Amino acid sequence: MTHDNDAMNPCPPWYRFPLVWMVIGGPAVVVVASFVTLWLAIATPDPVVDQDYYRKGVEINRTLADKKLMPAVAGRNHAATPGSAVPLPKE
Repeated sequence: MTHDNDAMNPCPPWYRFPLVWMVIGGPAVVVVASFVTLWLAIATPDPVVDQDYYRKGVEINRTLADKKLMPAVAGRNHAATPGSAVPLPKE
C-alpha cells in the first residue's frame, strides 16, 4: 500500500462538499424563519376582542344552524302531515 497517492491528491476543504451545505442549510432556514415569525408577531398587533364575544358567537351559530336545517325541517313537516291534509290535485 502506497501513501504517495494520498499526498498527490489532498482532501478538499470542508466547504467544498455540497452535503455539508445541505446539513447546515436546514437549521439555518429554520432560524431565519423563526426570526421572520417573531418580527410578524411583534409588528402585527392582535385585534381587540369584544366583551360579549361569546353571546355574539352563540347568536351567529343559532342563525346558521336555523338556515342549515330549514330544508330538512320543511321536508320533515311535509312527510309528517296526514294524507288528508294535503290538497289533492284536481283532475
